[in-house]
Amino acid sequence: MDDKAQKLNLKREVGLVGAVSLIGGTMIGSGIFMSPQTVLSTIGSPGASLVLWACCGLLVILVSFCYAELGTVIKESGGEYIYILRTSGPVVAFVLVYTSVLFVRPAGVAGISLSFAQYVVAPFYPDCPPPVVLIKCVAAAAILVLATVNCLNVRFSMSVQVFFMVAKVLALTIIIIGGVVMLIKGHTENFQDSFENTNVAINPIGIAFYQGLWSYDGWNNLNYVTEELKRPEVSQRQ
Repeated sequence: MDDKAQKLNLKREVGLVGAVSLIGGTMIGSGIFMSPQTVLSTIGSPGASLVLWACCGLLVILVSFCYAELGTVIKESGGEYIYILRTSGPVVAFVLVYTSVLFVRPAGVAGISLSFAQYVVAPFYPDCPPPVVLIKCVAAAAILVLATVNCLNVRFSMSVQVFFMVAKVLALTIIIIGGVVMLIKGHTENFQDSFENTNVAINPIGIAFYQGLWSYDGWNNLNYVTEELKRPEVSQRQ
């Protein structure tokens, strides 16, 4: 009986670097490269969009602190499912996982993979939009490849996660440096009357806020693999 129980335990192979890469690599996804345009066009002004991004970041930080505490108290994989199961019972937990598996997660993965596919095929069609069928095929192939990698080996999947996180951080660094250079050269016209034409209606603010939070999505992914962390009480707090 002890041997069977031992076989069911997940291997603790995710260290601090892998944990940081899991969160950072997921958060720095297609959302941060696509949402700023939608947020700016919806809210109407650069100043208001920056305030909205700051509010989204503050909200995510506060909720992340709560998840870090939950992860150190309930050292089980599953994220919000296991927390609701332990606090509210199996019925509410089943409703959560049912909606998440059938609607929320597939929609999120589809959006991210389609965005990735658009960036991949765009250089091959400089003068016209790429075929929709090709974008969907590339997106489906990306999902299958990443799913296979995650099923094969935890360490290998963490290595892939670290590689892509570094690549995305470098891409963001180049964008940030480019923006700083433009500011140094005196291109500050977007910050003059930066709150002009701000749309203060509830509907645009809600849509922009949702887009901002989508860019931060992934901050809670570490709690899904709590049982695979080498030192969860350290990794989740850090």
